Amino acid sequence: MDQEGEDPTFSATGAVAGDRVTVTVTGEVDMSTADALFEAATPPGVTGATLDLRAVTFFDSAAIHALIRLAERFPRSLEVLPSGRVRRVLDISGLGDQPWLRPDRG
Repeated sequence: MDQEGEDPTFSATGAVAGDRVTVTVTGEVDMSTADALFEAATPPGVTGATLDLRAVTFFDSAAIHALIRLAERFPRSLEVLPSGRVRRVLDISGLGDQPWLRPDRG
């Protein structure tokens, strides 16, 4: 499944395995694309999600809101792999110590 927002550089592609979805996100996540990220991470029947945000170049308050909604939907089964930019935004917003946020890899 591939969700495209208004930004042609944005993509959120989900792959379901069992009851878990892994979503690879690229480009800018903002008010025009955050809903597409959320939709890609919430297909029917899944009970957990991994968001690979390592290729995200911009992340705003709408993107933060989408992450919070996902953390509420998957309280013990959300995993977020951030890019450096995403990590910085989450740190500044006070969300840098969330249990779903994984350490930077590289």
